[in-house]
Amino acid sequence: MASPSTTPPRTGLLVFQPVRRRHCAECRRGPLPLLVLEDGAPRCLDCADLGHLVFLARGDTALTRRSREESALSAVVVRFNRRKGRYERQGVLVEEAGLVRAEERCLADAEARSRRRSRDARRRAAEDTRFAEAFAAEIRRLFPGCPEERARAIAAHASVRGSGRVGRSAAGRALSEGAVISAVVASVRHVDTPYDQLLMSGVPRHEARRRIAALVETVIGGWRSAEPAPD
Repeated sequence: MASPSTTPPRTGLLVFQPVRRRHCAECRRGPLPLLVLEDGAPRCLDCADLGHLVFLARGDTALTRRSREESALSAVVVRFNRRKGRYERQGVLVEEAGLVRAEERCLADAEARSRRRSRDARRRAAEDTRFAEAFAAEIRRLFPGCPEERARAIAAHASVRGSGRVGRSAAGRALSEGAVISAVVASVRHVDTPYDQLLMSGVPRHEARRRIAALVETVIGGWRSAEPAPD
């Protein structure tokens, strides 16, 4: 009696991929790429009345399941793995018409998922737009002298989804004053001062920040003025 590790799985009709050359005991054709064992003797798929089935390799679980659901007759294909000492599934044999119907069902699901992704993307884009507008409004409240277009640019940059920037932090999403000020200061540092050039010339970051600190404060101080700046 075969040990459990070498016993084929009990899962309905079984078809084997032989590990050595075998010929059909009925029609004598061979070597057989696939065979069925009947009373211990190998038979080709045609002699086993399975020749009309098509092979579907493993890998797509949904397609495999639906192909078997859509097929009146199906079989599991296994092959013995000598190294592991056990049978392993290679795929299934299903009716061609059943496979076509299963592919259509999977395609419909894929289209539905695509539509859902599109809807989610539009929803996220709308949420991002509203958030950026709120962030820009908070910049203008704290820095009324900041031009509106500049405030919008700062908010858009700081709030890019997945960027890890201050606008996407918990404080940024809550529109905390500290997060908004940090975003404005960072923008001024990179846009309105020679900070980037200093870094490119090899000046250490902390020293570069020290050198442009007064200029940053001048710009920030001007934007804090009570009179809204022109666009």
